[in-house]
Amino acid sequence: MATQLLMPKATAVWLVDNTALSFDQIAAFCKLHPLEVKAIADGESAQGIKGLDPLITGQLSREEIAKGEADANYKLKILEPKVRVPETKRKGPRYTPLSKRQDRPNAILWLVRNHPELKDAQISRLIGTTKSTIEQIRNRTHWNSNNLQPMDPVTLGLSSQIDLDIEVERSSRGRPVQQPGEGGDTLLPASATENLDIQPTVREEDQELDADKVFAKLSSLKGHQENEDEE
Repeated sequence: MATQLLMPKATAVWLVDNTALSFDQIAAFCKLHPLEVKAIADGESAQGIKGLDPLITGQLSREEIAKGEADANYKLKILEPKVRVPETKRKGPRYTPLSKRQDRPNAILWLVRNHPELKDAQISRLIGTTKSTIEQIRNRTHWNSNNLQPMDPVTLGLSSQIDLDIEVERSSRGRPVQQPGEGGDTLLPASATENLDIQPTVREEDQELDADKVFAKLSSLKGHQENEDEE
């Protein structure tokens, strides 16, 4: 991979101010247009940019600058970095330590039961397993299905809670919102019940109760008690 120059315009500012290189040489080295380099020299461009010394960054040597100043047709060559930064590899399946690989089927069973909305690819990313293993556990055709126990992959250390929450949120985005009544009978909202006109229930005995009957009853009881006293 070709080495890329750090901050090309700032480097061009420094080369214009501190060397006798031609505009074409600076433009070729910094991957700029010669007219842009000329504008930098005239103060029409990059006025607020501070020059970056390529000698300090290790991308150019004094010998290379001297060669360019001696020969106007010489093309400056960027120095190879002393330390190679490894390229970022494409992220593959999650690596699982050998000591925890035997727990993966239990974690898959837990995810299948508690988060059926997760796809096989999502489970594979979380735990680092294959889709065939997930299908076998879903269909109960795994060779050790009878001995599997659902266990939380976060507790087992196979996945982080943040990664699990992210995958669950992704899978729930495309799910349709459940309409009222689809999940069976539900309670009415408070706004629908707070203004209901509820009449108190009256017993039949209270409805038939009459004041005259009550006093007549009391009078008969009192007369019966007086008769008993005279006897």
